Amino acid sequence: MKWTDTIDIAIELVDKFPNVDPITIRFTDLMQWVMELEEFDDDPDRCGERILEAIQMAWLEEKD
Repeated sequence: MKWTDTIDIAIELVDKFPNVDPITIRFTDLMQWVMELEEFDDDPDRCGERILEAIQMAWLEEKD
């Protein structure tokens, strides 16, 4: 997965952290959690606030 795979990342985060409210996560923690996903393989320098916001929103949608 790459940073732009926001839906796939969100699905993995829902599975890994089912009881976490995505709105309460700091972006620094979110970035770290994404990089720790088994299928994730992308450069941390390619990540920015807009990408993290997109992941957060996708996570929120997948959780519902």
